[in-house]
Amino acid sequence: MLLLFLFGTDAFYPWAKAIHFIAVVSWMAGIICLPLLLGYHTGLTKGSSGSETFKVMERRLLRAIMTPAMIVTWIFGLWLAWKGFAFSGGWLHAKIALVVCLSGLHGYLAGAVRRFAADTNDKLASHWRILSAVQMVLIIGIVTLVVVKPF
Repeated sequence: MLLLFLFGTDAFYPWAKAIHFIAVVSWMAGIICLPLLLGYHTGLTKGSSGSETFKVMERRLLRAIMTPAMIVTWIFGLWLAWKGFAFSGGWLHAKIALVVCLSGLHGYLAGAVRRFAADTNDKLASHWRILSAVQMVLIIGIVTLVVVKPF
């Protein structure tokens, strides 16, 4: 009941923005780090102690930080889009489209973590470096749309 009251008040809006921003920063930190970890993991011998350590780090990053942060980002982001902008504005639609792409990348990375855990990765380290560049382009686009609101 308290949450329904809070979500309905204008006083909650700055708190929602803060929570959304914290979740975005956490999600982006993970989505930047995970492809780097996977790239380094690629060079390790399957079954080695180093490989097993990377598996634990990748799984914990994905499950403990990235996925919860993505969920909170979506929940508060959609609420902010509804409450603050009534889902209007071309920049907001473009931003949501880029966030959908970033969420798809998150899913791809989650699948990669599962493949690494099963020792079935078939991608080269260069693949993960290229993926890092792709996610940076998405992040730059999202931030630019939010700050500049060009249309």
